[in-house]
Amino acid sequence: MSFLTLSHIQKSFGTVQVVHDFNMSIEKGEFISFLGPSGCGKTTILRMIAGFETPSSGTITIAGKDQTSLKPNQRNIGMVFQAYALFPNMTVFDNVAFGLKIAKMPKADIEKRVTEMLKLIHLEHLATRYPYQLSGGQQQRVALARALAPKPQVLLLDEPLSALDAKIRVSLREEIRQIQMQLGITTVFVTHDQEEALSISDRIVVMHAGRADQIGTPFDIYNHPETRFVASFVGTLNLIDAKVADASAGTILLGDQQVRLAKPLPAAAGETVTVALRPEAGSMAEGAKGEINLSGTVASSHFLGSVIRTRLDIGGQLISFDMFNDPGQAPPAVGEKVTLTFAGDDLMVLPH
Repeated sequence: MSFLTLSHIQKSFGTVQVVHDFNMSIEKGEFISFLGPSGCGKTTILRMIAGFETPSSGTITIAGKDQTSLKPNQRNIGMVFQAYALFPNMTVFDNVAFGLKIAKMPKADIEKRVTEMLKLIHLEHLATRYPYQLSGGQQQRVALARALAPKPQVLLLDEPLSALDAKIRVSLREEIRQIQMQLGITTVFVTHDQEEALSISDRIVVMHAGRADQIGTPFDIYNHPETRFVASFVGTLNLIDAKVADASAGTILLGDQQVRLAKPLPAAAGETVTVALRPEAGSMAEGAKGEINLSGTVASSHFLGSVIRTRLDIGGQLISFDMFNDPGQAPPAVGEKVTLTFAGDDLMVLPH
């Protein structure tokens, strides 16, 4: 049975509808990420779960209880914001204790719970410091501890890492995921960073223009995109125009080279379709296994350390290809004739 349910949620601001008939069931203890560009509706959905916005229609339930008309302080929810939102005149200890004091918890219990939370985020040695004496990463960990201290049913994270530098962002997202799994708390995380979403989520909701274009595991979202938007937004893709040779046989023409796909095509012979190929798919190694072989010319080759990024001219179209660096083999040279080998399943036909 689902723990957090959003049923037929819609939200309009004036005449502008920003969320269209959104439906989702989230299990207890799941880590869900809402991923999408600015203005897609992901933060609006988070704010409706928190109670800061009221749905124009639809219902939100947590553990079977309707939350739709409840105020934020009537919902047992913890929230972490992008801008930390710590109280500057309070110590780390008092910031974490704030929600517990509001709930009138006994002083001894507050001290015990705050100590537990500071130990959880590894900042017990900074309990007497003020926010201005902390780094950005430390402040965000304090904000996380403050949100978790009252033992909320659901934890909401609104782009909590976007103000941090790249290295801190990676370590803190791993720490957030570890804490979430340790506590088993149902978590909704909003981000525009696909790497964040792919690395720590149980499931991802890819939002586009107020709708969920696709909901699935990181593996499925990346490898089996269901819409053109998901395919182009998550990861890097080569988009290749091809002509249908035989729809039932699944054959297409890339320039003058015929390719057979794994499935029949939803288009008639002579029509143009767009196929997509991930840069890491396939191999240029001699004897590589795969049903499809495409011949091309190296247009550019860039050494990026662990990865060599090559662009191939195949039938007048440029296709990017990534391969791991091999110290015993020089990168492909510009002008070199090469063959790219990959599986039929690697070529995805995108819907219009």
